Amino acid sequence: MLYFAAVIYTLAFILYGIRAIKGPTTADIILAVDCLSFDMAAFMVILGIYFKSIMLASGAIILALWAFMLDIYYTKYVLYGEVEV
Repeated sequence: MLYFAAVIYTLAFILYGIRAIKGPTTADIILAVDCLSFDMAAFMVILGIYFKSIMLASGAIILALWAFMLDIYYTKYVLYGEVEV
């Protein structure tokens, strides 16, 4: 089962990477990186369950929070034209 999930996630990572590189607009690039980050976090959780490692799950939480912050900063940039912390 883990092998099947690894193949599917690898295919998704490749497709998201292509979209992130070739995205015609900034929104496409941000969406691809966002999907890549959340899928990578989900895959890390699956690996953490398989290997019984809490460290992979904590890394997945950090990665998901990073992707969420990317969305917030991009939205602030689109709405207000600047990003202030």
